Amino acid sequence: MKTYDITLLTDSRYVLPQPGNWYVENIHCDDAILRAALEHRRLKVHRTHWDDPNFDWTQTHFALFRTTWDCFERFQEFSEWLKNTDSKTAFINPSHFIRWNWDKHYLADLAKKGINIPPTIFIETGDTRSLQQIAAASGWTEFVLKPAISSTARHTYRFDQAHLPEFEAIFQQLIAAESMLLQEFQHNVPLQGEITLMMMAGQFTHAVRKRPKSGDFRVQDDFGGTVEDYLPSAEEIAFAENVLRACPDMPLYARVDAIWDNQGRISVSELEAFEPELWFRRFPEAAEVLADAIQKLGAQE
Repeated sequence: MKTYDITLLTDSRYVLPQPGNWYVENIHCDDAILRAALEHRRLKVHRTHWDDPNFDWTQTHFALFRTTWDCFERFQEFSEWLKNTDSKTAFINPSHFIRWNWDKHYLADLAKKGINIPPTIFIETGDTRSLQQIAAASGWTEFVLKPAISSTARHTYRFDQAHLPEFEAIFQQLIAAESMLLQEFQHNVPLQGEITLMMMAGQFTHAVRKRPKSGDFRVQDDFGGTVEDYLPSAEEIAFAENVLRACPDMPLYARVDAIWDNQGRISVSELEAFEPELWFRRFPEAAEVLADAIQKLGAQE
C-alpha cells in the first residue's frame, strides 16, 4: 500500500514558505491551490524536493513535476535521479516525454508536423564552424543564440551582424560542451510580448501575456518582465491544441508559449511540459481540471 497518491515536486529552495518573498509566495500559492483540488478528490498528497534523501519514492503512486527549477543547474545529477527513480514511481508527465521536452530539438520535431516555429539553425556539440560562418549562411540580420537544454534564458543572447565578433568566444566555449540554437530574432516580441496558454488534459484552461521590460527581449520576470491576464482568440487556442497533437504523446499538463513571427504568423517559442509555471493563482479552475485528470489516471492503473 502506497503512503501517498501523489507527490508534488519542487526544489530545496522552495520547500518552506518565505514570507515577504513574492517569488516563493507565488510558488506556494499555486501548489496550495493544486493540493486543495487533489485532496478534495480524497487523494493523499505529499510535497518535497526532488533530491530529498529521506523520502522513499516507492511510497508515492505518482510524482508531479511542479517547480524543480534547479534541475538545469544540476542537470547531470537530475538526469541520474530521474533514471533511478523512474522504476519506483510514475512521473507526470512521464519521464520519456520529459526527456523529449527538455531538449529544444523538440522544436524541429514540431516543425516536421507542420507547427510554425521561428527560423532556427540547430548546431550540434563539437561543430567546428565559427559563429560568423553560421550566421552568414542564414541570411538573417539579427539573431538569438541559446542552448538546446536550458531554462530561464540561461546563456541566451541577442545580437546583430555588427556585434557577432563579441559573441564568438562564448559561442566556441558553449558549443564545445552542448548543442546550441541560432534563431532569427523576432521583432514582435518586444512589441507584443509572448502569450502563454495553459493546457490541462489536452484542453485550454487559461492564458497570460508576458511582456519584457523596456529595452529587453526576455519576457521572464527574473529579468523584469511583467505578466497580465490574456483572453486568446479561437485561432490562438486552436494553434495550442495543434501543438499538443504534434507531440509524441498527449501531456497531462503543458504550457504553449507563442509569439508572432516576423511575418505576423503565430509561432511556438516554447512548449513547456516539464516544470512550467502554470499560474493557478490566476485561474484556480485549471487546478480542478488537472486534478480530475490525475484522478482518472489513477483509476486506470
